Amino acid sequence: MHQLIALIGPAGPTWVDELRRAWDDGDAVLPVDPRLPHPARRQLLEVMAPGAVVEVGPDASVERQAVDGGRRVEPGDALVVATSGTTGAPKGVVLAHEAVAASARATSGRLGIDRHRHRWLACLPLSHIGGLSVVTRALTTETPLDVHPGFDPAAVMSAARESGATHVSLVATAMSRIDPAIFECIVLGGAAPPPDRPAHVIATYGMTETGSGVVYDGYPLDGVDVRAVDGELQLRGPMLLRAYRDGNDPRTGDGWLPTGDLGVVDAATGRVTVLGRAGDLIITGGENVWPTPVEQVLLAHPEVAEVAVIGRPDPEWGQRVVAVVVPTDAGSPPTLDDLRRHVKEQLPAFAAPRELELVASLPRTALGKVVRVELH
Repeated sequence: MHQLIALIGPAGPTWVDELRRAWDDGDAVLPVDPRLPHPARRQLLEVMAPGAVVEVGPDASVERQAVDGGRRVEPGDALVVATSGTTGAPKGVVLAHEAVAASARATSGRLGIDRHRHRWLACLPLSHIGGLSVVTRALTTETPLDVHPGFDPAAVMSAARESGATHVSLVATAMSRIDPAIFECIVLGGAAPPPDRPAHVIATYGMTETGSGVVYDGYPLDGVDVRAVDGELQLRGPMLLRAYRDGNDPRTGDGWLPTGDLGVVDAATGRVTVLGRAGDLIITGGENVWPTPVEQVLLAHPEVAEVAVIGRPDPEWGQRVVAVVVPTDAGSPPTLDDLRRHVKEQLPAFAAPRELELVASLPRTALGKVVRVELH
């Protein structure tokens, strides 16, 4: 019987070896974040119902334990990946081997990966698709791979200088802590890319259900179809999930995945513009304001280190635009008037924030996405 193996432990060669072992046995793998508190880990395992738990220790030791009541997986299933859970309870996204291979081929083809010349570095959490897909991409294409237990700026720089890593997947906050020029290519996911990103930094759009990014710098990968239905982006391609762990399939009858993101597909060029989650739209005074364009403008202000734009109830405007800002210098933060003038130089006046909140940090997921629900 094919079973689900919960794989827990620090990322590294032993973790990858255990992934290979499970696949060789015909089993699927549930990557579990070793940083999860025990109550959260227990809840995740109860929901995902693995048949066994494999725990890799810091010393590369391996412990295996069978679990009663585990639910089987279908033949051909490779991974069950928990969603980030920023919009509700995490779901287990089931990705088949065919989907994993399709994602690896499409991404490697777009990036021009040459296994004889390139080397991947995986330094994001393997419990999330952004980090895990680096490993599966390298395994599928037989490209050399370094796996770090986490993101450490010095270790990442050393991997490029001394180990020959040429390609890495990062989030914007991580990239800001290294010299990007040291890599041949950086694949950027998670939060919105910085406005001044270098040409060799590729902004991606995708989700766990798509097996990693499927739109690179605004253009779909080969084999990926994108359409907008009533303003909502829908995706179709061979790298999509088979179903959720509970058996539900979110795709339409003809294979389209509604994303919950609103966006536009240019009819002439096929370029995809992602506006944001449907719930992120701010309607102020009858005008629609999307957070991302405002955030990109504000990030270019020298006194703004990080920013999230949200809407809060307002008796006059319905909602007011709020800029939650981490200042570059806490002792000399920007003023609301400064930021309003800055935004109005590039965007309509109604998009300028009417409230400024200064914070020391923004709540983020492990992959750098701002958890907006914690800011309201």
